[in-house]
Amino acid sequence: MSDAAVCAGAEEVLERYAATVFAAAYAMVKNKEDAEDIAQEVFISYVKAKPAFESAEHEKAWLLRVTINRCKSFFRSAWQRKTTGLEDDFPDTPFTPDETAVVEAVNRLPKKYRQVIYLYYIEGYATGEIAAILEMPQNTVLSQLARARKLLKTALKGEFDDV
Repeated sequence: MSDAAVCAGAEEVLERYAATVFAAAYAMVKNKEDAEDIAQEVFISYVKAKPAFESAEHEKAWLLRVTINRCKSFFRSAWQRKTTGLEDDFPDTPFTPDETAVVEAVNRLPKKYRQVIYLYYIEGYATGEIAAILEMPQNTVLSQLARARKLLKTALKGEFDDV
C-alpha cells in the first residue's frame, strides 16, 4: 500500500473515530488537553502500525483498546504521579441539570468503573466485548458494572426523587 493510500485511509479513520477516541480518553483522564494528547497518540499508533481489520467494529475495538492502554500508561507516568491537575469541565457541553448530575457522578467514579460504564452505556458494547477490549474476565466486567451502578445509585440518591 502506498504512503498516499495510508494517509487517505488514516484521514478517513480519524474522521470516523476521532470523537469516540477522544470521549474514551476524556472519560478516563478527565482532562481535555490530556485526552487530546492521548487521542493524537492513538492515531499516530494507527498510522505506524498500519493494521488490517476484519470489520469496522474490529477497527473501533482496536482503537478503543489502544486508547485505554495509552490512558493506563498516562496514569503510570512519573509526570502524572507527581503533579496535580486542575479540574476541567466541558463548558460548551449542552447538558440539562439532570444530565450534568449524572455526568459528574460518573466522573467521580474510580477509573476502573468509569471505563466499563463508558464502554457499556456510551459505546454500546456487550459485557463479553468489554472483557475482550479490557483483557479481563467477563465476570470481572459484570462485577465492575454492578459496583459502578451501586455507587452511582448512592451518589444520585435523592437527586431525582421529584421526577
